[in-house]
Amino acid sequence: MTDRALAVVRAGALTTVQDQGRPGHAHLGVPRSGALDLSAARLANRLVGNPSEAAVLETTLNGCSVRPRCAVTVAVVGAPCAVTVDGRPVTWGAPVRVAAGALLDVGAAVSGVRCYVAFGGGVTADPVLASRSTDLLSGLGPPPLVDGAVLPLGSTVAPHARVDAVPHPAPPRELVLRVMPGPRADWFTPAAMRTLTTRAYRVSSASNRIGLRTEGPSLERAFTGELPSEGMVLGAVQVPPDGRPVVFLADHPTTGGYPVIAVVREADLGAAAQAAPGTPVRFVPAGRWCGVEAVRR
Repeated sequence: MTDRALAVVRAGALTTVQDQGRPGHAHLGVPRSGALDLSAARLANRLVGNPSEAAVLETTLNGCSVRPRCAVTVAVVGAPCAVTVDGRPVTWGAPVRVAAGALLDVGAAVSGVRCYVAFGGGVTADPVLASRSTDLLSGLGPPPLVDGAVLPLGSTVAPHARVDAVPHPAPPRELVLRVMPGPRADWFTPAAMRTLTTRAYRVSSASNRIGLRTEGPSLERAFTGELPSEGMVLGAVQVPPDGRPVVFLADHPTTGGYPVIAVVREADLGAAAQAAPGTPVRFVPAGRWCGVEAVRR
C-alpha cells in the first residue's frame, strides 16, 4: 500500500464507495448501483478536480471520519453537515486541503440523509464490471466501510475547481416525484390510480439504497393473482402485498414479482436520496398520464 491512501477511523452508520454505477448488466442480474444522489457526487468531484466518474464516499445520516496518509484536497457536499479537520471547522461544499495524518470528520446530516466526500485522485478500490460502486443487494464492489479499513487514493490529475460558491439544492421538505404509468397499471383499480396521484405519503424509516419505502394509503388491486417475475427499471414504483408503494433506487433488483403501477422520472431520484424518514411524498402525474382504463386499451 502506498501513502496515497486513507484510513477509516469512524465508518458511521453506512458509508460506501460509489461512482456512477455499472449500468448495462441487468441481463446478468446485476443492478445499476452507483451514487444515489448522482448530481451531488459529480459536484464533489468537480470541486476537487476529478473527472465525474471518480469514486467518492457516500455516507448515511451520521457521516464518517477518515485519516488520509497523504496531503489531499477534499470536498463534502450533499446533505448539509459540520466538517472538521483535526477538530477545527472547515467549509462544507468547498474544496479543503487536508494534511497527511490529519483527521477529517464528516458530521451528522443536519438535514437530508447522504453526504458525498470526494478526494483528489478519487478512491481507487478495485473495480468490478468497470465500476467501483458498492452494491448492497448483490455484494459486488468493495464492502461497506468498517473502522480500520484502508482505501487507496488515485493520483491527482488536475487542481481543484477554482470557484467561490456553488449552488446546492436543499434536501426536500416535501418530495415530489413525477410519474408515468407503469407496465402493470391495469392490475390496479381506477381508485388506486387516483389515490397514488392525489393522496399524501411519507418516507418510511425502512427505506434504503434498494428502495424508498412509503407510509400512507394502500393501493387496491384489480387482480389478486400471482405475477411472474419480470424486469424492473430504476424508478419503478412496485406495490407489495401491503399495498404501499416502493420506489426502486440504485441497488434495486433486476427482476420482481409485484406489479409496477408507475415509474418515477430519473431526474427526481436524486431528491429521493436525500428525503429523510417522515418527509412528505407526493406522486405527480407527468406528461400524458393514462388512467387505468386507457392503459387497458
